[in-house]
Amino acid sequence: MLNLTTIHHVAIIVSDYEKSRHFYVDLLGFHVIRENYRAQRNDYKLDLQLGNCELELFGIPGSPSRPSYPEACGLRHLAFKVDRIEDTIAELTKLGIETESVRIDEFTNKKMTFFKDPDGLPLELHE
Repeated sequence: MLNLTTIHHVAIIVSDYEKSRHFYVDLLGFHVIRENYRAQRNDYKLDLQLGNCELELFGIPGSPSRPSYPEACGLRHLAFKVDRIEDTIAELTKLGIETESVRIDEFTNKKMTFFKDPDGLPLELHE
C-alpha cells in the first residue's frame, strides 16, 4: 500500500493573475506563502494557504478557457467547509460575490451552495 497521508495542494491555472490573486487573497482570505514570477515561462506562481491546505495559482498568459461548466474532465470544483453557511454567504454577498441558492446534499444531508472564482471555476461551501 502507498504511504499517502493527505493532499498537499491543488493547482489552478488562472487567466488574469492579479484579479485571481485579489479574489483568493484579499476576498477569500488565503495567506500568501510565496509568490514568484518565472521569467523563463513568462508566468506567475503563487502558493497560498488556508488552514492545512495549500492552493497554487499559476498565471499563464494565453491559457485556454474552461471547456464547459461544470462537467469538463479534470477538476470539477473546490469545496470549503464552513460552520454556518448563511454567515459565509452573507460575508460573500458583502464582498459582491454571488452564490447559488442553498440546497441540501442528498448524501450527507448538509447544507451546500456554489459560487465562482474570476475564471468561473465552481467553488462550493459545505457545512
